[in-house]
Amino acid sequence: MTEEKAKQLGLKPKLYLRDFTYVAQDPIDQLLLGPTYATPKVLEKAGLSVKDIDVWEVHEAFAGQILANLKAMDSDWFAQKYMNRQSKVGIPDLSKWNNWGGSLSIGHPFAATGVRLTVHTANRLVREDGQFGLIAACAAGGQGVGMIVERHPDATAL
Repeated sequence: MTEEKAKQLGLKPKLYLRDFTYVAQDPIDQLLLGPTYATPKVLEKAGLSVKDIDVWEVHEAFAGQILANLKAMDSDWFAQKYMNRQSKVGIPDLSKWNNWGGSLSIGHPFAATGVRLTVHTANRLVREDGQFGLIAACAAGGQGVGMIVERHPDATAL
């Protein structure tokens, strides 16, 4: 909804959605790597780099899935062979990654994972005084999503 509509309804915006992307990859050997594929695309669309992101909220389907994504993000070989990129994405500052717990510790009920990731990002940006957040998730069948959000200047924590 627009900021104006939110204010008309008495709601206080916390975030702007700045950019998003959806990706697909081969589910045979790249299943659950959606965050690796989505991250550089959404960063490039938004004109940002890994270092510009203050809050990272990445869906954890399984512990091994997160480790596989971090390994792929830090691999020039993977970037060149599978992503048609010259160089790796790079590993984000892990002190900014899923700080309030991830999907494994909090849970990820079907159809609510995206909402949980977004709400955590919004509240973390306010409490941690950040500007940009990156939300990424894998989805069934070799899909992924990435979003860049920006904290609203008037946002307050819960």
